[in-house]
Amino acid sequence: MSASMTREAALRIALAVRELPDVTAAGLVTALAERLGLPLTETKLGSVTVTDLREILAGDHADESCVVGVADDVLKAAVRLLWGEGIAHSELPPVQDYADGDMPGSVRVACASNNDELLDGHFGSCERFLIYQVSTSEMRLIGVRPTLDADHAEDRNASRAALINDCQVAYFQSIGGPAAAKVVRAGVHPVKVAKGGMARELLVQLQQSLASPPPWLAKVMGVEAASLAVYRELVEADEET
Repeated sequence: MSASMTREAALRIALAVRELPDVTAAGLVTALAERLGLPLTETKLGSVTVTDLREILAGDHADESCVVGVADDVLKAAVRLLWGEGIAHSELPPVQDYADGDMPGSVRVACASNNDELLDGHFGSCERFLIYQVSTSEMRLIGVRPTLDADHAEDRNASRAALINDCQVAYFQSIGGPAAAKVVRAGVHPVKVAKGGMARELLVQLQQSLASPPPWLAKVMGVEAASLAVYRELVEADEET
């Protein structure tokens, strides 16, 4: 049934489900399809009201005063997500397959994003992290990770940092000092690019550095920095004489 939705519609439903306790994505998709008809489109989701959602959750026993065990403010938040409020309206970029070992010598990079494949997000407010695997010869978008769950955590910065703790590097349009400390503590090297731009274009410079990494990049890659190689060669030459 999900094949009958656009990626944008699927994103709206997935985010709405996160607001609703004890509701599964499959269950909400089925209920919305029964009420709105297929295919589920952004226009149809934009017509859903709080009353509609209350009745959907109440099932066959719905009436105007039905109680579903969900507070009105939660229902309103879920409906706004179904409408697409606060969500980038462009379709999410396609994700490529990746398995460990596919790209030897590569690094994993997170980019804070709100739209398409743009680096246009602040660490503490971006809607998602784009996750790239980058080698000297290839760059793949291997994941898109929404941040909504992290924003309900007691420590939002730590929860957001945990979303990207399998990355070696993370790019943000902006990030504050305390948040950057949480990112570093998660084992990720933060990089601020205030002007933002297309994520892939910004990562090209990093990609070109992989073959001869500067000290900070060599450290996160676990290899010797290019600037130190000459000293190693001098020591080896001295030992041979």
